[in-house]
Amino acid sequence: MKLGILGGSFNPPHLGHLRLAEEAAFAHDLDRIMFVPSSLPPHKSQAHMASPAHRIEMTRLACRDNLLFEVSDMELRRGGPSYTVKTLEALEREGNRDHFFILGSDSLREISTWKEYERLFQLCNFIVVQRPGVSFEAAWTEVPAAVRDRFHHEGDGFVSPENRLIIPSHVCGLDISSTRIRSLVREGRSIRYLVTEPVRAYIEENYLYRR
Repeated sequence: MKLGILGGSFNPPHLGHLRLAEEAAFAHDLDRIMFVPSSLPPHKSQAHMASPAHRIEMTRLACRDNLLFEVSDMELRRGGPSYTVKTLEALEREGNRDHFFILGSDSLREISTWKEYERLFQLCNFIVVQRPGVSFEAAWTEVPAAVRDRFHHEGDGFVSPENRLIIPSHVCGLDISSTRIRSLVREGRSIRYLVTEPVRAYIEENYLYRR
């Protein structure tokens, strides 16, 4: 099984996340996409962060109508800062699936700030989707040479001695941000058509992001 992994705070999950996952699954022949909400994102401020319980429930609501999608609470159960390397190690121990971590070109550019970033490329394949203003080529040149030198160009991507892949993707998500959605909620404005209707109702019923 080819499993795509989409991590994030999902604060809240929106249609951009869902469309990105849908397109990545079909463009790269993935059998499933696993959404993994983080417990404490190490690179993000905790200001305006909904609780882990709220964020995973919203993610489940967002994904519930798509049979391609599944939601994992593994980072929430582990608690503490959510380090991708720990998540990938846990998934590798489960076996029986080929893992493809989906990240944006902006995140690839900053990968050296991630915990044990060199090990990430030994644990998993990467699908790198284009983010506005950051091409794959520009991002790849900012990855430390210790990683880049382990990969050689093959076909449309790069391959390591462990047969791990880095795949530049032409998939492009919708231009929607969780930050903008939270701002709209605080201003008392509509977020309809930016999130699924169950997520919109959940935010309203639980008074999330009001301040």
